[in-house]
Amino acid sequence: MRLVLIGPPGAGKGTQAAVLSERLGVPHISTGDLFREHVMRGTPLGREAQRYLDTGELVPDRVTSGMVRERLARPDTRHGFLLDGFPRTVPQARELAVMLGATGSPLDAVLAFAAPEEVVVARLLSRGRPDDTEDIIRHRQRVYQGQTAPLLAHYSGILLTVPAVGPVEDITARALAGLADAKRRAGQSAAITDRS
Repeated sequence: MRLVLIGPPGAGKGTQAAVLSERLGVPHISTGDLFREHVMRGTPLGREAQRYLDTGELVPDRVTSGMVRERLARPDTRHGFLLDGFPRTVPQARELAVMLGATGSPLDAVLAFAAPEEVVVARLLSRGRPDDTEDIIRHRQRVYQGQTAPLLAHYSGILLTVPAVGPVEDITARALAGLADAKRRAGQSAAITDRS
């Protein structure tokens, strides 16, 4: 399965990505991990990303896309992958479509982990990190709404919304049930197309 995971900060996306990657047997590709790996290895993309990270600026799309393109070309993604942190914007989603179009392997689904703002704010505050003040957390929620939430409409045809409230295993079960249902529906529509 080729999946993208999206959701506001605090929705538990990273936790679910790790669990789902194991359950589905596909690599979990996190842009945060890619940045760290490229910076540590001192690759040209890593050195370029570091310049932006050092000044606190956003790493440009072409650098992030370059890292994702390189990662998706590795053999372990042949049977699928789970992307976490990319795409974050509609232009990045278009870039991903071009990458996947080149291999004839479109996305199977986009899992959107949804939770009320008050729940995610409380969750993040409870972690007790010094940089997690309520103002900063709410600012990150607004950035998500402005930049990433438009992906929900962009991916409406393959979007699966997963309520991200409750125990981790319940959320995982909802995600897997949604994927199984989508797979079943896709199989039915393929059968209808074959008959017509």
